[in-house]
Amino acid sequence: MSSPIRVALLGCGVVGSQVVRLLSDQADELAARVGAPLELAGIAVRRPQRHPEVPAELLTTDASALVARPDVDVVVELMGGIDPARELLLDALKNGRSVVSANKALLAEEGEALANAARESGADLYYEASVAGAIPLLRPIQQSLAGDRIRRVAGIVNGTTNFILSAMESTGAGYADALEEAGRLGYAEADPTADVDGYDAASKAAILASLAFHTRVTAADVYREGIRDVTATDIASARALGCSVKLLAICEQVESPSGSSVSARVYPAMIPKAHPLASVSGAFNAVFVEADAAGPLMFYGQGAGGPQTASAVLGDLVAAARNKVIGGRGPRDSAYAHLPIQPMGDVRTRYHVNVDVHDRAGVLAAVATVFAEHDVSIATVKQEGGRTSGRADGGDDEGHGAATGTDATLVVVTHEASDAALRATVEALTGLEAVRGVASILRVEDLGRPVSALGGVQ
Repeated sequence: MSSPIRVALLGCGVVGSQVVRLLSDQADELAARVGAPLELAGIAVRRPQRHPEVPAELLTTDASALVARPDVDVVVELMGGIDPARELLLDALKNGRSVVSANKALLAEEGEALANAARESGADLYYEASVAGAIPLLRPIQQSLAGDRIRRVAGIVNGTTNFILSAMESTGAGYADALEEAGRLGYAEADPTADVDGYDAASKAAILASLAFHTRVTAADVYREGIRDVTATDIASARALGCSVKLLAICEQVESPSGSSVSARVYPAMIPKAHPLASVSGAFNAVFVEADAAGPLMFYGQGAGGPQTASAVLGDLVAAARNKVIGGRGPRDSAYAHLPIQPMGDVRTRYHVNVDVHDRAGVLAAVATVFAEHDVSIATVKQEGGRTSGRADGGDDEGHGAATGTDATLVVVTHEASDAALRATVEALTGLEAVRGVASILRVEDLGRPVSALGGVQ
């Protein structure tokens, strides 16, 4: 067996402590898989007194000094955040030390710089744990499907928001109550902004799109909406349509007459209950990968948690350590395609729109005219509240011809249209005297459709 592979661990929180435990509990098995023992050289933490379970001689508050030690072979970063993690990992890579990271925010923002540093020094950069926790996802995209052409990666990549939306659907609770329950059970942080506003999912979408489409995509390239505005009424409306509401990360290579582009977006959307993603509940994650030859593939499992994420970290650590033993290298960053990012305004999907109106004769026709003028075709329209539903042509099946002074809601489901056309429609609707406001808009995603900027079936 070769000399020990020495590991520097940056951060010893929920995930880091589990990495330490697994390195100890599975030491013999890991050594057999690597071909050399894995030894902790040191653990960088901010408050050593909070880690009585770790031998004191391993703890340090000087992360820079730990990374620079000549006896360190692999640096495992579980600190999170951009700084100081960025400089620490760049220094490690530039000095030939392989890096394993679970830091999705850093990889989404600085992935190119990290990949370049790894390439120049010959070091490895692994980050399976940065997306979907224990689910093996990035390595299949990067390696198993390397001979295929991926068209779409779409799914649920944030457990907190999926728990909240699942609770709203199963109990009828509003967003605030479901969020409170998620916090009480430990699924939501004290400050849930990164999760509920979609930042976490957007970082993961950037990583997925970069790998799938061989194009550098950053978090800033990802269109993002969170779930704060999703209401119990939206959930009920989805149920009436045979759908569930999920926060989706959708990454697609879109074909159009002008060439290929990449679309990366995160938002809550209705999906048919017949789709497997609709049944993913609680804090679980699930991702569909669609490739030309392989067809649709589904990856499902625990998307977060200390032991689960540590499992992915250990998998990367074994790979990096094995490369050190045999003198090999892991897969290199692949961003040769340089595809442009599709503007969000060009993205096409269907929409569920609730329009609050004054219930009077002709209002339905006026609303339908606005949709038509902006090239957004209506699939169905239903009136809730006020009088009984009228017809989209302005006629009134009940014979009412005068305004009643009551209010109602028009529930409109569109055919596929561009995001820009829908936004223009909403702006025009708010200018109608008979419209009190647009109460909500949710996209309706058919994830089985071919990917095309033109819409329709190819």
